[in-house]
Amino acid sequence: MIGGGVVGTATAYYLAKAGHKVTIVDQGRHGGACSHANCGYVSPSHVPPIPKPGLIGPTMLSMLSSESPFYIRPRLSPSLWSFLLRFWWNCNESQMKKAARGKHALLDSSRQLYEELIEGEGLDCNWEKRGLLFVFNDQHHFDEFAEIAQWVTEEFGVMSVPYAQGELQQLEPALKETVAGAWHYPNDAHLRPDRLLSSWKAILQRLGVNFLEQHKVTDFLGEGGKLKAIRCGKEELTADRYVVATGAWSPFFNRQLGCTLRIQPGKGYSITMARPSICPQIPMLLEERRVGVTPFQDGYRLGSTMEFGGYDASINPKRLALLKKGASDYLKEPFTEETFEQWYGWRPMTPDDLPYIDFAPKFNNVLITAGHSMLGLSMGAGTGKLAWQMLDGLPPHIDPAPYRLR
Repeated sequence: MIGGGVVGTATAYYLAKAGHKVTIVDQGRHGGACSHANCGYVSPSHVPPIPKPGLIGPTMLSMLSSESPFYIRPRLSPSLWSFLLRFWWNCNESQMKKAARGKHALLDSSRQLYEELIEGEGLDCNWEKRGLLFVFNDQHHFDEFAEIAQWVTEEFGVMSVPYAQGELQQLEPALKETVAGAWHYPNDAHLRPDRLLSSWKAILQRLGVNFLEQHKVTDFLGEGGKLKAIRCGKEELTADRYVVATGAWSPFFNRQLGCTLRIQPGKGYSITMARPSICPQIPMLLEERRVGVTPFQDGYRLGSTMEFGGYDASINPKRLALLKKGASDYLKEPFTEETFEQWYGWRPMTPDDLPYIDFAPKFNNVLITAGHSMLGLSMGAGTGKLAWQMLDGLPPHIDPAPYRLR
């Protein structure tokens, strides 16, 4: 298993439960990259893909502004502009519906599997089933969302409940009286991702899974259509089968794997702090500002924004400030001064918002599971189970066709 984020961890779990001997190899520490401090949503609500009709034009142009929640840092990068062209090509109704079907299968599966895992394995991760609020400051935007909500319900059975101004504040008193309304998805849940990964690691260790941290894969050594070993510096590691679950780093292996993984690192940020005295009870997305708000049992997190700036490892204070500024438009007490962590992670973004779950063209014993965009946690359990089934040649619990290399 190459990659120790939530997708790699989930895959390792299902393989180990099936009796396989598993080693997780990670270039950093287990669960230390994009799986560490995201907003923690397990969200069947997130069926509509990011590329959709009407996005081309003013919305895309706004992404060139550093004040935009979605920011494209202008630079000479053929891979970025190729990605954006394909992204724009997917902004149509046909592609939107195709991607939505693929997303729904993984999201719905993962929601059920997480519940089974947390109850069955006793994962200690602050799991709560309070749903998710899509909150709107603007009445027109709130009303417009009704069309999307209706489509998601009719097509996929994902239910939501609208709350207009006034009744919304009764449901969630932490919101300002000026907020226009929100749509509540009651089947969504949330958890604390760092605790999920640490608790899951302990279970994997009891199952005999080996962890090799600080092991960067530098080469793939194959023969006759099979991968024989991976090289980490001077060390060679052998296995019968391999899984590449390396998130935003996956395109660096394109040549070795014989494919083109069209993945761009979309940098997201979060701030974890002490709970405010007027703390939300329900996690929420502040739609116009694209800020996520997650109340944990022992903390509080503001997260999101998207920055396409390559593999820049710095933390931009302006992007962190956008989180606080956005939250201030909606919440009575948007943040506190007692900060526990300021964080960023590279989301593995794909042009159609669907992940890759498929065997590598060059090696028939290598499975790629990458490109989960902003939903690695939400899709992690379903991806892990599907990966195990594909590797063992078992009937898949969901159709793998939408996730083939493309």
